[in-house]
Amino acid sequence: MKLLEGKTAVITGAARGIGKAIAIRFAQEGCNIAFTDLAIDENAQATAAEIAAYGVKVKGYASNAANFEDTHTVVNEIVKDFERIDILVNNAGITRDGLMLRMSEQQWDMVINVNLKSAFNFIHALTPVMMRQKSGSIINVSSVVGVHGNAGQANYSASKAGMIGLAKSIAKELGSRGIRANAIAPGFIITEMTHQLSEEVRTEWAKQIPLRRGGTPDDVANSALFLASDLSSYVSGQVIGVCGGMYT
Repeated sequence: MKLLEGKTAVITGAARGIGKAIAIRFAQEGCNIAFTDLAIDENAQATAAEIAAYGVKVKGYASNAANFEDTHTVVNEIVKDFERIDILVNNAGITRDGLMLRMSEQQWDMVINVNLKSAFNFIHALTPVMMRQKSGSIINVSSVVGVHGNAGQANYSASKAGMIGLAKSIAKELGSRGIRANAIAPGFIITEMTHQLSEEVRTEWAKQIPLRRGGTPDDVANSALFLASDLSSYVSGQVIGVCGGMYT
């Protein structure tokens, strides 16, 4: 029996990177996948094809996760298509780095809206569904900088810290309804985003990690699988660091 056999997951921002890895890992364990991205372009279609190869139902939805009304509309579509939703992974995220003195209001608002407000939007839209089912697992993809902060990333750190507080609060609010909420705090994960950094920066960063390497999207996906499955049926309101021991 596969760990997520017959379950359905909604994963935001899953056309690439960590979101894509989570979607594929869930599909390997029998989970049907509804994923969202700003546009269902060639990358998203290719992701859908990879997921479908595992014999599960999959569909991508064009959605602006930062928009409240758009989110409720797309969740209604997903419920019609899949009938039930067992897992929500709030993964959509962007960065707009800069020192506080130089950070614009637009840079602040964009990151807070895409990273944090999107999580609120999807939890708000999906809570009634999970309450009717009396079950559900909500996973917020946060970051180690949401726990420890980072110079030049005040907006990103604040958004990711907010996702942790949100998960802990939802765990307390909805636990009596059989709904769990947790957060994952990845460290230095090798993705398209980190490839924008210079080789020198990536090398110096790896030296700060006890395991002496950057993580992979699959490392995060495996932790997400644990939180999505019944293996973690008594785990709620927690933050799992996936950082190679960077912060202990």
